[in-house]
Amino acid sequence: MSESESIAQIKAELLMTPDLERLTVLAADPRKGVQLALKQFQRRQAQVQARQQALAERLRLEKQLWPQYPLIAGIDEVGRGPLAGPVITAAVILPHDFQLLDVNDSKQLSASKREELYLEILGVAVDLSIGICDAPTIDRENIYHATELAMAQAVNDLHFHPNFLLVDAMHVPVDLPQQKLIKGDQKSASIAAASIVAKQVRDHLMGMYDHVYPGYDFAHNAGYGTQKHLAGLAELGPTPIHRHSFSPVHQYL
Repeated sequence: MSESESIAQIKAELLMTPDLERLTVLAADPRKGVQLALKQFQRRQAQVQARQQALAERLRLEKQLWPQYPLIAGIDEVGRGPLAGPVITAAVILPHDFQLLDVNDSKQLSASKREELYLEILGVAVDLSIGICDAPTIDRENIYHATELAMAQAVNDLHFHPNFLLVDAMHVPVDLPQQKLIKGDQKSASIAAASIVAKQVRDHLMGMYDHVYPGYDFAHNAGYGTQKHLAGLAELGPTPIHRHSFSPVHQYL
């Protein structure tokens, strides 16, 4: 009888997802604490199902393409808008049994969740690679073309040659079939994984640059033109990682 068990024991049991027969027994338990625990369990289950459905939708394109293209690389970038630092791209090939439920557009995730998922993606990805174009290249080529070059670098540096690319809002200058997706990091799990990897790699790099070039608050602004960054720029002038072609950097040269 479930009533011989403490409510604490039942709560612990419900964390382990008991079978339907056991849930039926608990549903007949008259204690309010047990019924409250069951409601909490049902809410958790509904949340998990919603996350599973959302991931299934973000894998819809991959599942359609995998029979013909078993190695699909998702491509995304981060860092087109900052005044300092490189543009970083990532290419990520996911396994066909990918199950990290919360992989989504990196901008929709907290910093701690991004870091957690970043480490998990590193562990489960079939392959991944990073592309980078520094500030002098951005100044020379323009930011759009520099991003294309960094995306091509990421693709070309993969150990496994991809059959197909899913790309967030751009075309990669490589000889591979590919599909450009607007807001692709919300529509494709492969692109979403790439967005998380690129974001975390760049954030880690800008945190390092904050120690190399103190006074610009790079660890917190990632090179974007925040008030502290602009104040540092006015006081100290540009660093070697600043983009001279970007306003207002060029006025301090």
